[in-house]
Amino acid sequence: MQKLILLGDEAIAQGAIDAGISGIYAYPGTPSTEITEYVHASKEARKKNIKASWAANEKTAMEQALGMSYAGKRTMVCMKHVGLNVAADPFMNSAVTGANGGLIVVAADDPSMHSSQNEQDSRFYGKFAMIPILEPSNQQEAYDMVHYGFELSEKFRLPVMMRITTRLAHSRSGVTRVPSREQNEISLPSNLRQFVLLPAIARKQYKDLLKQQNPLATESEMSGNNIYLDNSDHKMGIIACGIAYNYLMENYEDRHVPYPVLKLTQYPLPRKQIEKMASECNEILVLEDGMPVVEEMLKGFLAQGIKIKGRLDGSIPRDGELNPNIVAVALGLSDSRGKNIPEIVVGRPPSLCRGCSHYDSYTALNEALEAYSKGRVFSDIGCYTLGALAPLEAINSCVDMGASIPMAKGAADAGLVPAIAVIGDSTFTHSGMTGLLDAIIENTPITVVILDNSTTGMTGGQPSAAYGRIPAICKGLGVAEEHIRILKPLKKYHAENVAIFKEEIEYQGISVIIPTRECIQTLGKRVKAGFKAKSIE
Repeated sequence: MQKLILLGDEAIAQGAIDAGISGIYAYPGTPSTEITEYVHASKEARKKNIKASWAANEKTAMEQALGMSYAGKRTMVCMKHVGLNVAADPFMNSAVTGANGGLIVVAADDPSMHSSQNEQDSRFYGKFAMIPILEPSNQQEAYDMVHYGFELSEKFRLPVMMRITTRLAHSRSGVTRVPSREQNEISLPSNLRQFVLLPAIARKQYKDLLKQQNPLATESEMSGNNIYLDNSDHKMGIIACGIAYNYLMENYEDRHVPYPVLKLTQYPLPRKQIEKMASECNEILVLEDGMPVVEEMLKGFLAQGIKIKGRLDGSIPRDGELNPNIVAVALGLSDSRGKNIPEIVVGRPPSLCRGCSHYDSYTALNEALEAYSKGRVFSDIGCYTLGALAPLEAINSCVDMGASIPMAKGAADAGLVPAIAVIGDSTFTHSGMTGLLDAIIENTPITVVILDNSTTGMTGGQPSAAYGRIPAICKGLGVAEEHIRILKPLKKYHAENVAIFKEEIEYQGISVIIPTRECIQTLGKRVKAGFKAKSIE
């Protein structure tokens, strides 16, 4: 059996290839991006004709995966935690439709907000939907749980969530592969009304979902993924969820913890194992990377007499990701935070790349707005969000994907005119078009700046669904052609660009300006690839 050194994301991708997927759908978002990139780059996946598709957003990715499951094929959909908000409508309803071919939803959470707006925990969504959740503690488990997850999905005819966090997604370890499985044949649901959620059908299927909960709990107890390690000191029991198990073990050189430990990697909660711990231990410490999901559930069903420790009572900090030292402090061991750590690299804030087109766009916009009071520019999620920092200080908001245009419209409706929205090309097709349509319908006096760098730049240069389409989309939605302005964000065109910005900002209606220049990073990669090709010839 082949052994590979893989990122957690790559282990999930290879596991999916080996488990017989026919398709993977995603919108790029750190820390989930490398799963789909790995399948894209895999010769094996191409040989097996596995469909690997970047969708316009997470909602459409989820719906495409659901369609492939409907056809009886195994499929995976991947997104970061905030992307699950975008996909929430089909995700929640998929628990009621159920799955036909195996369906795994990978949600990559980002405790400590390394590249995110919040720390939300996707396990809440899995619990809300009442579907099984898998939470691997290492790369090998991530690989193995993909195989198990597809079997679980097809056994219970339900989607399965796999929840990972940044540290697992972006760290490497050895992974041993198992023999690959053939893809499923096309096989439609035996009940062709299964995916028709008319109220009469949905009510019946929701009752069926409720009936599945006890069997799912039994599966969680019996699968072998949740492991109870009984030890001698019953003063405390420890529940370690997913990657938190590793942080616990790093505090014991011989990997022997004196307390009973429940390694928790599958949900619903294994209540029998937890009740055993509660009956034998004086208190329970919950180690979970993210929010206090398990801790809250324990407080709901365990007897009031036992003390539950974790993020809620302050034993673990309420925010941020776990690490071995935080766990050590919770265990009453020595606190070594900041000790013996040499300052090798001085921290520095992120910045736009040298030569980035966004810098020239913001410079022109700033000059065009000099005659107005500050606080008028609503931005979005992407590289261009760095325009909030010095020296540009060009934007005043960044809330969620697609928020810039509706926020500018709302501000204009309140009387803040002119108001400007700044959004990237990929974000525009992800969730900006509907906001633009709202502004078009009322001819709201806002200026929408769509920064077109021809890629999804923030996550590494994946293809943009907007490529070559933005002017046509805006015209098709109803923006007057004379108020769709395309400019070249370069210093030599600065005066011309400032004049265009001023004209459209003064226009008392909806206008769109599209600064268009390829991302400096993807351009560099293309030039480098071309140079290599010539040298080979």
